[in-house]
Amino acid sequence: MIVYNTTYTVAQAEARNFVIYVHEVMVPAAIASGAVSNPRLLRILSHHEEGTESFSLQFETEDTKALHRWYTEVGAKLNQEMLKVFTDRVVGFPTMMEVVF
Repeated sequence: MIVYNTTYTVAQAEARNFVIYVHEVMVPAAIASGAVSNPRLLRILSHHEEGTESFSLQFETEDTKALHRWYTEVGAKLNQEMLKVFTDRVVGFPTMMEVVF
């Protein structure tokens, strides 16, 4: 099992809008393909700069091949759409993790 995590730093003034956008737009579009599942959005309570909030958006997928297919077909487009909405008020970086137990 692979967990695909994206950590986002969001301008504090945009945090509420970001959560709504993730819940109403990103997650439904991401899971519609069937390649990712079990979405979670977590607020990160440590390691953020003043005036920002940090979030972790996670999905599970079967393996790296399925994740790559999902990212090229869906994920990259979702990132581009988010950039259009939030421009430089949201910055994210992805991490791919393997479940050990």
